[in-house]
Amino acid sequence: MTTVLKLGGSVITEKDQAETVDDVALERVAAAVGDALAGDEGVTDLVLVHGAGSFGHHYAAHHGVSTTDGTHDAAAIREIHSAMTTLNDAVLDALADYDVRGLPVQPLSSTSRDAEAMLDLPATNVERMLAEGFVPVLHGDMIAHDGKGATVLSGDEIIHSMARALSADRVGLCSTVPGVLDEDGAVIPSISSFDDVDDVLGGSEATDVTGGMAGKVRTLLSLSAPASIFGADDVSAFLAGEDPGTLVESE
Repeated sequence: MTTVLKLGGSVITEKDQAETVDDVALERVAAAVGDALAGDEGVTDLVLVHGAGSFGHHYAAHHGVSTTDGTHDAAAIREIHSAMTTLNDAVLDALADYDVRGLPVQPLSSTSRDAEAMLDLPATNVERMLAEGFVPVLHGDMIAHDGKGATVLSGDEIIHSMARALSADRVGLCSTVPGVLDEDGAVIPSISSFDDVDDVLGGSEATDVTGGMAGKVRTLLSLSAPASIFGADDVSAFLAGEDPGTLVESE
């Protein structure tokens, strides 16, 4: 069974403090992943993706780039990429503390967009890592974009691409909230159409150049695999095969 799990940048970093890891939250998530992989049930092939949080978003906003607005400034691209690899190293180190054999996958070196903004994210290397018992760990990054220099590749876009390319059985998105919330702050158990939640979804309050919860729900609805949006406390439950938080699955 192939599982793709995204760790939101706001979960593992202090998003309002530039380049600051939330060590407590990251350790808790890493422990949950380690326990799941060491157990007899639940996840087998696992692909992890993490967002940018206070690392990439801070610099992307400073340089005025997003998933659609690019730059030809190589120094700016390197600065954003460097921040993301720093965060990626922190994630890998935390996973290693719990015997998770994580390996980095750097999108800047292998991914691009064409002039129509179609994404080319090859999965061959990821598949080989999985076959050898490793956990590929991808992250939001800058990527070459035909005619625009380089634009931001978001973690949500990676989730979409990896889930499709690997024919993932399950997709999870670990967020700072326990699921998609209604007007009263209660978790919506399931979503099968965006029209069901159009009036309650909004953007992220902190700096985010890749979109808020609305974009995440739209991305997950486009997948054939069932997906769950949940909080950090439910990572273990998701990896054990449960559907915590909000189940997002199109009709």
